[in-house]
Order: sequence, then C-alpha cells, then structure tokens
Amino acid sequence: MNIVLHQPEMPANTGNIGRTCLATGTPLHLIEPLGFQLNDKALKRAGLDYWHELDVTKYDDYADFTAKHPGATIWMATTKARRTYAEVEYKPGDFIMFGKESAGIPEEILVENEDHCIRIPMQADIRSLNLSNAVAIVLYEALRQQGFAGLEEHGNLHRLSWDRNNDL
Repeated sequence: MNIVLHQPEMPANTGNIGRTCLATGTPLHLIEPLGFQLNDKALKRAGLDYWHELDVTKYDDYADFTAKHPGATIWMATTKARRTYAEVEYKPGDFIMFGKESAGIPEEILVENEDHCIRIPMQADIRSLNLSNAVAIVLYEALRQQGFAGLEEHGNLHRLSWDRNNDL
C-alpha cells in the first residue's frame, strides 16, 4: 500500500501519519505545496524519532505525482464519495490519497476519478475526521484485506508471557 497526502497543512498530522506508515511498512507520498517544512519540529515530534526511517517521497504537484506513477490505482478519500472505504478491494501497491485538512482533495481531481472515490461513514452534521485518524482507518482496512501481510502477528509483554504457566 501507499499513502498520498495532497498538500497537507498541519505538521502534527503528517508526523502522526508518518508514524502509522512506518509501523505498517507503508511508503508516504507528499504532494506539494506543503503547509510546513519537512524539518518542522512539530512534524518530527509527532513522528517521534522515527521520521528518518520513513520511506517518504515529495512531488511538485499532482501532475508530477501521476506522471511518476502511470497506471497506478489511486483511491481518493473524500466525504463526498458514494462508496465507503470498506466497499472496495485494495490490492498491494495501491495508493490511497487524502486531501489537505482545510479543503480535501480538489474537486477537479475527484470528478475525474469518481469510480475511485471512497468515504468513511459518519454523522451528517460532522464535516470530517482528523486527517491522521482517517488515514489509519482506511489504511488498516486495506491491510486487513491483505491479511496484514508482513506485519507482526502478536506482541510480547514486558514482564510476563502470554503463557502464564511459564511464569509461575
């Protein structure tokens, strides 16, 4: 999977998304202009000290992004889509794009890609979810559909083990 942020504005959201991408082995693609510098303290604070390990690529604009990924399947998250994120089938290598916090993905891009627009269901009087939450919801559904391939099956406890008989 790949996460694409189209002109993100808030460094803390992008940092949180970067951390989610790193935890899932998902590359992050940033389409400029960005509302911050990649060396922004808030970005690194949200991504903690892992930011340097993240697979991140920047693009000058949407045209640059699409030129570098011809034929790619790009799912576009928008509150205006007819289908929900759970109604589509994600494949390895697909891209999931999210728009900037204040305006989403430009409507000119959405209308050209209506069949690939998806939404997260929510109450009608709520404008949108926090960007980093939305990314996590959709990304984990895509990964679930792929059996969480390559991700850790279970974690270890700090002091005890899941098999308590070994600890007694």
